[in-house]
Amino acid sequence: MLSKRLEQLAQYLQDPIHFADIGSDHAYLPCYVCSRHVHATAIAGEVNQGPFERAKQTVGEYGLADRIEVRKGNGLEMIKEKEVNQITIAGMGGKLIRTILEEGKAKLSGVSRLILQPNIDAQIVRKWLIDHHYQIVAEEIITEDGYIYEIIVSDYQNKSSELSEQELLFGPYLLQEKSEIFLKKWCHEKEKRIKLINQMKQAANLPVEKIRKLEAEIEWIEEVIEDDNR
Repeated sequence: MLSKRLEQLAQYLQDPIHFADIGSDHAYLPCYVCSRHVHATAIAGEVNQGPFERAKQTVGEYGLADRIEVRKGNGLEMIKEKEVNQITIAGMGGKLIRTILEEGKAKLSGVSRLILQPNIDAQIVRKWLIDHHYQIVAEEIITEDGYIYEIIVSDYQNKSSELSEQELLFGPYLLQEKSEIFLKKWCHEKEKRIKLINQMKQAANLPVEKIRKLEAEIEWIEEVIEDDNR
């Protein structure tokens, strides 16, 4: 059974679906999508031998080996240019997702949509997307098994777009919606930043710039939370 977060992620794939799922977690997402869309094709990418073998096994069990190819490789290195029109990357930190996109950006020619689900550091992902002409067109924040996940959907536009520092941090769509899960997350994030500042103030060499940045973010969080309570 597919997890809630991957099921939500699948809803953003657009016909015709020819996608690569990077770090495919048993190829569950490609199997789910190709079972429901008879013309869809997918590449399930894994970097390590064990997950690669498990993904091949799942594809075989679903009888989808004619439409899902499991490949072993790091990031986007195992896809060819213009081979897919969409890419999904889920269940990783924002820094790792950015690294995968940056190192594989030569393979993004012809990729019209990126559907990304960073566990942390979503603002890093948003910054990379904006810097590389991908416009964020949808966002979602969900909770599953006690964890909060953000989904970021972006389409390639041959023009630049801009986001404010607050929009990069919170997400432009999530900031507008201010759902209950969103507010819960940012109350928790505020407490994390307060603790971090208190720890930093114990250091022999005070990291002044880092403290200032965190204090500014706390102010933004308080504004967002207070606006919703008014």
